[in-house]
Amino acid sequence: MYAWPASEVPALPGEGRDLQIHDTATQGTITLDPGPVARIYVCGITPYDATHMGHAATYNAFDLVQRVWLDTKRQVHYVQNVTDVDDPLLERAIRDGHDWTELAERETALFREDMPALRMLPPQHYIGAVEAIPGIVPLVERLRDAGAAYELEGDVYFSVEADPHFGEVSNLDAEAMRLLSAERGGDPDRPGKKNPLDPMLWMSAREGEPSWDGGTLGRGRPGWHIECVAIALDHLGMGFDVQGGGSDLTFPHHEMGASHAQALTGEYPFAKAYVHAGMVALNGEKMSKSKGNLVFVSKLRRDGVDPAAIRLALLSHHYRADWEWTDAVLEEAQQRLGRWRAAVSRPDGPSADDLVEEIREALANDLDAPAALLAVDRWAALQESDGGTDEGAPGLVSRAVDALLGVAL
Repeated sequence: MYAWPASEVPALPGEGRDLQIHDTATQGTITLDPGPVARIYVCGITPYDATHMGHAATYNAFDLVQRVWLDTKRQVHYVQNVTDVDDPLLERAIRDGHDWTELAERETALFREDMPALRMLPPQHYIGAVEAIPGIVPLVERLRDAGAAYELEGDVYFSVEADPHFGEVSNLDAEAMRLLSAERGGDPDRPGKKNPLDPMLWMSAREGEPSWDGGTLGRGRPGWHIECVAIALDHLGMGFDVQGGGSDLTFPHHEMGASHAQALTGEYPFAKAYVHAGMVALNGEKMSKSKGNLVFVSKLRRDGVDPAAIRLALLSHHYRADWEWTDAVLEEAQQRLGRWRAAVSRPDGPSADDLVEEIREALANDLDAPAALLAVDRWAALQESDGGTDEGAPGLVSRAVDALLGVAL
């Protein structure tokens, strides 16, 4: 599966900063030291109702991670999946009377249009669940044959007891896990399971639903978590630098994925850091497909909203914060974009060397984009009030804002 075109990232003078970021597993800030090639896996969309502002906020956060690493002159190996077969997708297709493959293809195509408009850097590998099935089946067979998985009425479940580190990503107690499992696609109350939390690895074929050849597993389709594990292990290996996604993926998705991989390989950890973006709300409720309270990037673009303003609206909130999308948030971003563009349009201005370092410092400090925006605001205000004589300053500000924040001025 192809991703989308990459926008050019301008090179900046000086040196970037190593990234300090909040790790969900340790519940503290850690300094990432990836080496010459940084490895990151970000969980992608289930392709229906794309691309809403919650999606955009999540991918904006991990785009910043890439940009900080690129500024340190590292290469970035970025992998993202598309869950192009799953219960929610099939349910939506039936509800709306659409073929599920056409729905997935249409929404994935829309996502591909929105991402470059927002200047999100593409992954090197963009992999659909369906195309990953040939690599998923052997992993499920290995887990079953090793005693880390078991069959139940034709389905195959992972035994969470097979991983001694189970629970170390989310740090939740068993009851909280059970409640979230029921809420987020699990089946903790199914009779016959060894542990209510055990997640499905392979679902045997159901009448009227798509299925694939599973070798010794029989016809069926993969569970949600093993999909990402197969893709990540294939393209990144164990111990990659960042596992990313929205905070609603902490449990069960990232918890289960880590346990699958650790049971498969006998190695620990699956990822060095688990990084999660906050949720975006609308009208007081989390923006979600099930509630239907979604603001779409494509709709805003069709209405003539500059994608750079959308990106600035996202950047005005810390990536880990839960926040609410409002007309006022967008209006403030549009006004900020206008001020910045006016400031860099002049032939000269105040020196911007310190500003570049302020942006770098803010982003290295757990992706503090709001602090970076305020630093640019101060430079723009100084430009408006006093101006300056540095002929290279406006160009440097424009390049820095593009390279580090992904906003084209």
